[in-house]
Parts: sequence; structure tokens; C-alpha cells
Amino acid sequence: MKKTVLFLALIFSFALTAQEVKPNFEKDGDLVKATYFHDNGKISQTGYFLKGKLHGEWVMYNEEGVKMVVGNYTNGLKNGKWLYNEGEKLREVAFVDNKIASVVKKDNPEAIVYTN
Repeated sequence: MKKTVLFLALIFSFALTAQEVKPNFEKDGDLVKATYFHDNGKISQTGYFLKGKLHGEWVMYNEEGVKMVVGNYTNGLKNGKWLYNEGEKLREVAFVDNKIASVVKKDNPEAIVYTN
């Protein structure tokens, strides 16, 4: 009986692993565009890598597909304005070399639109 339960658990774990949604990577000039997915198949994050480091605009979504975070990386460091959707509020965080320079809260965000 123990062998049967172990065998079924092993088969079940392979079935769960087979259903994982793997990230997608595409070459785009010198950059590599990365797309990561939630378990439900919807996009979790999109962005770029340059020489193995996060670089350029990154966008993150919740499991329902709502844009939650938009910001820029420069050679792996957060830089410029990052926008965070917090439901009824929008938080704008300015980064300089991965350090927070300022934080501003705004009311009633319709959508996150990145403007740098």
C-alpha cells in the first residue's frame, strides 16, 4: 500500500510540474525580452535584460492581469520613476541608483502609464 501511495504521489508531482508556465525569452537587438507568467497563464512580468542584468522598462501584473508596477532598470539598478498601483492610490517612487529619492501618493489611478 505504501508503494502505491508513493507511486501516485510521484505521478501527481510530475503532473503538477508539467503544468508550470515557463518564462519566455526573445532576443531584441542587444537586449533579451523576458516574459514571466502566473500559474493561471496570465503575464506576471515583462522586461529586458542587457548582459544578464535587468535593463529598461519592467511591468508587473497581478493574477487578474491588472498592471501593478511599472519602472526602469539601468544595468540592474532601479532608476527614475516607478509607479505602484495600490488600489485606490498610486504611489510614485523616484529612484537614483537603486536608492529611493522621493515618494508621492496620488489618488484614484485609472491606469499606470509610465512616463520618464
